[in-house]
Amino acid sequence: MTIQDIAVAYTAVATAENGRDGRVASDDGKLDVVVNPPKELGGSGAGTNPEQLFAAGYSACFQGALGVVARRVKADISGSTVTAAVSIGKTEAGGFGLEVAITATIPNVDRATAQALIEQADQVCPYSNATRGNIKVELAVA
Repeated sequence: MTIQDIAVAYTAVATAENGRDGRVASDDGKLDVVVNPPKELGGSGAGTNPEQLFAAGYSACFQGALGVVARRVKADISGSTVTAAVSIGKTEAGGFGLEVAITATIPNVDRATAQALIEQADQVCPYSNATRGNIKVELAVA
């Protein structure tokens, strides 16, 4: 899917200063954070980092997609949570790459239903659609 395939409903705009060791802010001022590389990557770890921001966005988006599919099948997902663990590391080509592990806790449905719901949510979620075929994404039910 390319951007030409959708009718754009909203565009988020953010600007970074000094890359991974600086500041990121949205054009509307609702997001304004200091970013620093984590200690594991040789940074100070004092601020947030792009991987945390990606994990926050992906988990929130996936939770929203879970709600969409749950409403379609009338499943009770109240009290559910979605956690996204975003990992960064070196690729064989010498650059850097990401991997994501999505874990959903859905207390009011059985495990098989929860698994079916997260697989359907993975087809609905814009983050999943953007990453599909580009990075490793694992789905799990807690």
